[in-house]
Amino acid sequence: MNMAEEILACIKEEDIKYLESGQISKYIFPKERSKAHKENIPHLITRLFALQINSDNEVFYLIQKRSEERKSFPGFYTDSASGHVVFEKGLEFDDIKRNALRELEEEFGISPNKAEKVKFYRLEKEKDNLTKEIAYIFLVLLENDLKLNPDPEEVEVSKSKFYRKEQLIKLLDKKDAVDYSKKIWSEILDLDLFEYFNLDQGSQKNKEEKKNIALFIGRFNPLHHGHIYVMKNILDDFQVLKIGIGSAQLDHTKNDPFTGDERKKFIEAALKKRGYSSKRYEIHKIPDIFNADKWVNHVVSIVGDFDVVFSNSDWVRKLFENADYEVGRKIVIFKKKFSGSRIRELIRNDKKEWRNLVPNEVIDLMKEYDGIERINTLASNSN
Repeated sequence: MNMAEEILACIKEEDIKYLESGQISKYIFPKERSKAHKENIPHLITRLFALQINSDNEVFYLIQKRSEERKSFPGFYTDSASGHVVFEKGLEFDDIKRNALRELEEEFGISPNKAEKVKFYRLEKEKDNLTKEIAYIFLVLLENDLKLNPDPEEVEVSKSKFYRKEQLIKLLDKKDAVDYSKKIWSEILDLDLFEYFNLDQGSQKNKEEKKNIALFIGRFNPLHHGHIYVMKNILDDFQVLKIGIGSAQLDHTKNDPFTGDERKKFIEAALKKRGYSSKRYEIHKIPDIFNADKWVNHVVSIVGDFDVVFSNSDWVRKLFENADYEVGRKIVIFKKKFSGSRIRELIRNDKKEWRNLVPNEVIDLMKEYDGIERINTLASNSN
């Protein structure tokens, strides 16, 4: 194997749906770039569409024309920057965003700190020579007065630059424009970019209203002291806490061993033990729909109104931010220590320290449900 060859973040066809719910590191695996393409293995890529808005509110769109030396779409107009997501252990959404900004720097010489706003747009399933690529698409608002330094090995330097709206429209009519990118640029042209990037302060929701209701979303497989710490902090500041149990329809799997009802009872037992009245909280089961574009509306249809949403998942936070909801600060306590996946791993390895991470009342319920044996059995069956 060529040691310099890129190692891609690949995923099985049947697991792609889990990306829609932000579960990345659990399902990706490494594969050399050449083998991934030769064996038609689905893998992750990024596409970044960058623009500037000057002091006169004129919009300029950064278009790349691919070098004639590129293997795919040589000489075609496309996005601002794109590339494969490089595999790394524990890969999460923020790492993918860094991959996207790295591509922009490599192809145009634009440092990530020149990006004023970076917004996740959506996931898109594409094909490159019959190999499925799952594209994480980002829209980026860049600082003005940037000096571009295009890489001539990657792009055609003279044609890779900022274009005005009317110039972009003409480019999109050309045959030598990549269809995937043409589709996104057309959508961007129809966006109210001032509202999209929250440049118009009047468009932001609920900023001046009194905040009484918070939403906290987790999977609670199982509930642990980290969850309790977050909920106690939120209840100190809000009258009512709505708790959303994510992936509620999944159970008896390696990553989701407990049922939605069992997880609900974990939460009820822990909050009762700590003296919280049931009037202070609501618990809602939120099944996955494996559709990132519709997920926020799906959640709201289940939980109803709230003022602020809390989550330590970068994916969940980004989806709510994109839908213009207020997202609370991250409330984290020893993240690497308090995590459901780590606790399940400790149980599988018969490490007794997991009992210090989970409330006793939850441990009692896990025993009642044969949960410890279940975690071990499910792990064995998945190997």
